[in-house]
Amino acid sequence: MTLIREMDISDYPQVIKLWSETEAMLLRDADSQQNIAKYLNRNSGLSFVAMDGTSTVGAILVGTDGRRGYIQHLAVCATRRGQGIGIQLISCAIDALNEQGIPKTHLFVANENLNAQRFYEKLGWFPRDEVRMYSFNASGLSNV
Repeated sequence: MTLIREMDISDYPQVIKLWSETEAMLLRDADSQQNIAKYLNRNSGLSFVAMDGTSTVGAILVGTDGRRGYIQHLAVCATRRGQGIGIQLISCAIDALNEQGIPKTHLFVANENLNAQRFYEKLGWFPRDEVRMYSFNASGLSNV
């Protein structure tokens, strides 16, 4: 039986392990425990984990800028895919954002991650080809 609950910083060791083992997951220094703790604090009630007993089998990191929602990382353990866990995590996130009055959510998928693209499109998400993402790094570090 899989239980979905709000993510807490105490989940970080299992969540970062899951993210690290997920193909095409783009992790950076910004995904440190300290930074994730700040993110969860600023976006309370929006990120979730899927638990099978004491094991984390899925996780979704979600935030908002006050007008749009952003899914940063969604991962499901490779051995548990196809069981609806990812769909449940997405649903919890969208419901939590809706409760905050956020009707539209964006996410980023690596160009080569075709499995993730197919998953999201099956759920009704659509690519936005009319925009291009740009980044600016003021830190001087290449992996932030």
